Amino acid sequence: MRQGDSLRRFSDTQGHPRVAVDVVIYTLDRRALQCLLVRVKEGPFAGEWAFPGGLVGAEESLDQAAQREVYERTGIGNGYLEQLYTFGKPERDPATRVVSVSYLALVSPHGIRLNPASKYAGIQWRRADRLPGLAYDHDQVGRLALKRIRSKLQYTNIVYSLLPAEFTLGELQEVYETILHRSLDRRNFRKKILALGLLKQLRSKRRGTHRPASLYAFSRRQPMIIEML
Repeated sequence: MRQGDSLRRFSDTQGHPRVAVDVVIYTLDRRALQCLLVRVKEGPFAGEWAFPGGLVGAEESLDQAAQREVYERTGIGNGYLEQLYTFGKPERDPATRVVSVSYLALVSPHGIRLNPASKYAGIQWRRADRLPGLAYDHDQVGRLALKRIRSKLQYTNIVYSLLPAEFTLGELQEVYETILHRSLDRRNFRKKILALGLLKQLRSKRRGTHRPASLYAFSRRQPMIIEML
């Protein structure tokens, strides 16, 4: 069969491709980078785990559809969101022809309210470096997302979206060490971070069993390109 005949045959039986978004949502919990998974409820991959997502509404942009999915699943509406890549192999969804635009999202663990609604059979956080085999082409999506976040932490300030409004320098360093999987020199890290001028020291301190620790906040909680490490 000629290629043109094959394409016409596919279009006649399946119709035009649908457009969807899939979102890899990360947060930090139990000193590990966690990734949100949902259990597929129906179709060829019923019972398997995947990243949350869905079809783009007629009146939505791609970003709006991804933002909606993050909010509906976590209750967080002000996290970091970035488009990753477009996946469009015809065989990626055996049920129908779907082109999916993948996104990376970062949310603070504070205030999360997980909600699978009726759309999914389940929802849970899993360690980003220990994900099970995923439905569709989401194994590939997950590898790309993890590589992207580890890279961008080093030349952007997006770490702010994983932290609460107030934090210690030790907590900030722990975020980097957790995601990058390597230790950072405490003195050099603090010197570099403070020299960037991204943080403001607060009057209050974190008190506990050890000496009080100074609290900091980001002067701006907006993404920017800057050499963090």
